[in-house]
Amino acid sequence: MSERSVPRAVVVLLGTAAGMISLFGLREVASILGPVVLALVLVIAVSPVRAWLGRKGMPGWLQVALPFLIVVLVLLSMVAILTVSVTQLATLLPTYARQFQDLIHEAQRLAAGFGIGNEQLNKALQSFDPGKILALAQGLLSSLLGVLSSLFLIVVLLLAMCLDAPITSRIIAAGHSERPGMVAALSTFATKTRRYLIVSTVFGIICAALDVGALYLLSVPLPLLWGVLALITNYIPNIGFILGLIPPAILALLDSGPKQMILVIIAYCAINVVIQSSIQPKFLGDAVGLSTTMTFLSLIVWAFVLGPLGALLAIPLSLLTRALLIDSDPSAKWAAALISGEMPAETAEKPGKPSAAPAPAPSSDKK
Repeated sequence: MSERSVPRAVVVLLGTAAGMISLFGLREVASILGPVVLALVLVIAVSPVRAWLGRKGMPGWLQVALPFLIVVLVLLSMVAILTVSVTQLATLLPTYARQFQDLIHEAQRLAAGFGIGNEQLNKALQSFDPGKILALAQGLLSSLLGVLSSLFLIVVLLLAMCLDAPITSRIIAAGHSERPGMVAALSTFATKTRRYLIVSTVFGIICAALDVGALYLLSVPLPLLWGVLALITNYIPNIGFILGLIPPAILALLDSGPKQMILVIIAYCAINVVIQSSIQPKFLGDAVGLSTTMTFLSLIVWAFVLGPLGALLAIPLSLLTRALLIDSDPSAKWAAALISGEMPAETAEKPGKPSAAPAPAPSSDKK
C-alpha cells in the first residue's frame, strides 16, 4: 500500500505563505533584529583576528577584547565623521537658496520651450523649496541620533557575541557527526560572508578615497562626507553606486552649475567601472553564490523587512537564509543551483557512466 504524497502545488503554496508570514513577522521586530544581525556579521568579520590570537597562545580575555575594540573603534569613527559632516551639510544648504530658485526658473524656461507650460508643472517646480531641503538635513541629524541610540545595543550585542564566540565555535564543530550538512552550511556561510565583507571593504575604501580626491579637485563641498557615503553604499548591491552618486552630483550642480555636475558623474562612473566592475569581481569571485537576479531580489526583500540596514546587510542575510534553508539540505541542490546561477556538479558526465544520448563511435576495424 503506497502513501499518497502531497501535491507539489500545495507544498509551494504553503511554503510561500509561511515565507510571507515570516517576513512580516521579522519586519515587526526589525528594530531588534537589525542590530542583532549587524553584530553577528561584524563578529564574523573579525573572527580571523581571534583565531590568530588563539594560534599565538594569547590569553582568552585578549582574544575577546581585541576584536571587540577593533569593531567598536570603526563604528565610533564612522558615526563621528557622519555626525560632523551632516551638521556641516545642514549649515551649508540654506546658502544655496538663490541657486535653487535659479534652477527652478531655468527649468520653467526649458519646459516652456518644449511647449510644457501648464500650471501643474509650475506648481511641481516651485515645490522644490530650500526649506524642505533643510528639513531633510535636520531629519538626517535626527536619524543619526537614532543610530547613536541603537549603537549602545549593537555594542552590548558585540560584547556578548565576542564572549560566546569560542564556545559557540566548539559547539558547532562538535555537532558535525550528528548534523554534518548544517555544520558545513554554517561554515560556508561564515567563510563567504567574511570574504564578501573583506573584499567589499577594501575596494570600498579604495573607491571612497578616489571619490574624495576627485571631489576635492572639483571643489565640491564636503568631500569627506560623500566619501564615507560611497563606502557605506558599496555594501548595497546593484544600486549602491547610484545612491552614493546622487547627493554630491546635486551639490555640485547647486555650487558650480551643470558642467561641474557632469564632471562629478563622469569621475564617479570612471572610478566605479574600473574598480567595482572590472577589478573587484576578480577578487570576489563566486564568494557570494547568488545570481544577479537573486541579488537584486534580496536587496528588495531585506530593505522591505529591515529598512536601510536591510539594504546594507542584504548579501549576508541572503547567505544566512541560503545556509539554513538550502545548503543544509542535501536534497535541495537544485535550488542552490537555481539561486546561484551555476550548473550543479552532478550534471557533469561522471566517469564510467554513459551520457544521456551517446553518439555511436565508428569502428576502425571490421571483420
